[in-house]
Amino acid sequence: MKMTLSSLFLSCYKGDHSDYPQSPKKSNNKVVATKGHSTTRSGSNRVSVTDLSFPSATTLSEDLSISLAGTNLYVFSLAELKIITQSFSSSNFLGEGGFGPVHKGFIDDKVRPGLKAQPVAVKLLDLDGTQGHKEWLTEVVFLGQLSHPHLVNLIGYCCEEEHRLLVYEYLPRGSLENQLFRRYSASLPWSTRMKIAVGAAKGLSFLHEQKKPVIYRDFKASNILLDSDYNAKLSDFGLAKDGPEGDDTHVSTRVMGTQGYAAPEYVMTGHLTAMSDVYSFGVVLLEMLTGRRSVDKGRPSREQNLVEWARPALNDSRKLGRIMDPRLEGQYSEMGAKKAAALAYQCLSHRPRNRPSMPAVVKILEPLQDYDDVPIGPFVYTVPNHADTNATTEAQTPKERKRTHHHHHRRHPLKSPKSSPDSHNHHATTSASTSPDDKSN
Repeated sequence: MKMTLSSLFLSCYKGDHSDYPQSPKKSNNKVVATKGHSTTRSGSNRVSVTDLSFPSATTLSEDLSISLAGTNLYVFSLAELKIITQSFSSSNFLGEGGFGPVHKGFIDDKVRPGLKAQPVAVKLLDLDGTQGHKEWLTEVVFLGQLSHPHLVNLIGYCCEEEHRLLVYEYLPRGSLENQLFRRYSASLPWSTRMKIAVGAAKGLSFLHEQKKPVIYRDFKASNILLDSDYNAKLSDFGLAKDGPEGDDTHVSTRVMGTQGYAAPEYVMTGHLTAMSDVYSFGVVLLEMLTGRRSVDKGRPSREQNLVEWARPALNDSRKLGRIMDPRLEGQYSEMGAKKAAALAYQCLSHRPRNRPSMPAVVKILEPLQDYDDVPIGPFVYTVPNHADTNATTEAQTPKERKRTHHHHHRRHPLKSPKSSPDSHNHHATTSASTSPDDKSN
């Protein structure tokens, strides 16, 4: 029996009145199988959100366990997640977005035999938030079957009564948005920016090259999470869609995404293709080049939309230097910047056919990590306190004193692109990176 998304939603609840959620049967909480890197279900057999098929008498949690056989997703109980997060303690709070609050936790084999000991991020669906069961289910279905070094790892989920939770690997450096735009920290070096760009591009390329292609639909800086080595991982698959197959050229869908990142043809027509993701990638690449947000209402009117302001300069080497991120202080590869700018220009073409594919983007970007024509920067040291300041200064030569730089080290509808509360935390996660006013129809 074929189950649509709406019927699958209702199958999570039992009772005479679908408007009043009732308690489903508890799941058996067991691991189904294993999942490796860069894998999916074999061939085009990956289960889609809209074509799930189960016995009609089962509950959603049990249905998902059957559907996602071949993955290693754990089905957690709410009681287990309370233990993992110390009852969702405020001391473990990481942030909150359109989906709901995110808490840090820790899992090991004491919670469940076979669990690898590791920190995790637990995302709890806010029933009054802008996202809902549909986005939760979409995330479980996609990340339950897709595995790649540049996609965030979903460890498990909880579907108990009205509660919907997701458990992810914890990514300590948070989001690209947080790293790129935070005020009180040294700027991301050029080489790190290129490493992040390559990783994110590989993640998108992996999705697009599936036999049943996946269109990410919400590619933006806040959805690119970073591990301790600045390896990029795509998160938040709540808006992901299966792409066109066979003779179809596009998927028709409601316009959803984030203002400033969404491709113009998608906004105008609702026609979604892999090229829509390529455009969004171009916006993020432009953010990394310029250090500016895709939309910034605090700037002069002609500079508020980043693409409109910066794209004309991308193919002009004389103008490119004027739009490069001033926080880089000139410490970037001039040749690498020109090639990255030319690539961003292509990705941002108003004609989808003129945009490169994501595999082509990866091929162009990868060599840029190795360009060694970056100017040698000034000597930088950190002064721990006033007493050390005097001692260090006295030990320097006059020339060294002149070159010294002091840095503060501090830990720190279509959706509106303004920074969410999550972006000031570790987002660890995941996909709780959108602000409450981000999602709309």
